[in-house]
Amino acid sequence: MKAKKLKIALLFGGRSAEHEVSVLSARSIAASTPAERFDVIPICIAKNGLFLEPERSKRVLEGKGRAEMGKASFSFEAWSRADKINVVFPIVHGTFGEDGSLQGYLEILGLPYVGSGVTASAIGMDKEMMKQSFLAAGLPCPDYSAVREADWLDDRERVTRSLRNRRRLPWFVKPACAGSSVGVSKVRDETELDAAMTLAFRFDEKVLVERAIDAREIEVAVLGNVDPNASIPGEIVPGNEFYDYEDKYVTDGADLLVPALVSDEKSAEIRQLAVAAFRAVGASGYSRVDFFLEKGTEKTWVNEINTIPGFTKISMFPRLWEATDLKYPRLIERLIDLALERHGGRAARLRSTMAFFDETRHIV
Repeated sequence: MKAKKLKIALLFGGRSAEHEVSVLSARSIAASTPAERFDVIPICIAKNGLFLEPERSKRVLEGKGRAEMGKASFSFEAWSRADKINVVFPIVHGTFGEDGSLQGYLEILGLPYVGSGVTASAIGMDKEMMKQSFLAAGLPCPDYSAVREADWLDDRERVTRSLRNRRRLPWFVKPACAGSSVGVSKVRDETELDAAMTLAFRFDEKVLVERAIDAREIEVAVLGNVDPNASIPGEIVPGNEFYDYEDKYVTDGADLLVPALVSDEKSAEIRQLAVAAFRAVGASGYSRVDFFLEKGTEKTWVNEINTIPGFTKISMFPRLWEATDLKYPRLIERLIDLALERHGGRAARLRSTMAFFDETRHIV
């Protein structure tokens, strides 16, 4: 007897600056998900935060429609229950999609979903919390300072002096809670700091100022739940001075080297650190971990983790797994299986918890 197809709600779009990137990722996933096992139904979250119904979402995914405004009359909750959705594949990058907000909503609905849970997503989105988790786990991280917008506006001279006393230029300035290199600037002297901070504060009320390391940019894809595995490392050779938003999604000027040209010993070290970073934030399903390999010293620095990495045709995550003998369609299938596995474990624990309260009800 032929197995019944699983219904997958492919959530994309969102309210963040990475809306368009999310559309590109979803387009690739929809085109490559094994049709013999899964029925993919696209659901777009418009830029105003409301959901679009499946037909309109499909048009957006095909490039035949826009997603500025959703419909308040369309209920994702009611639709998902009526259509008996088996798994949600959220590919909503950035704020409100990658930061635990969407994951919390899906938890409330009781729907299995691909990727990390609420806590890991929130930690992975906030670069300050992420780096604190890395440091607590003993992982090597570049020196950084977190600057709140209120402090910057109140006394920028004091903040600048503090930054100057902590580290030498150049610095990278980036929003604490943004991805895809949105709002990132390289500051070579203090005259550039004001413009860099103004840009970063467009995207978040907290900004990180990090020591700029002269380094190669190495990335590793991690896959799994309780026993995650790391792909072979890849290397980003930026077309611009650093791997910025334009380089990633507009000009496609960067070279993606897979595998990275590193020794077997260095590859093993980086892969081990990637799994450690994945575990440090409590990630599940999948993530991409980014590293700096410092020129001259060959010291490895953990830069950040991305719990919903890009899935476009030029994205590193699927390319790394393809080079590690896991083809793109099978990778998608594996992610869905991991979502069901994680949901099954959590559901069993919830039943056990509720049984405990039933057993102790006589206390009250």
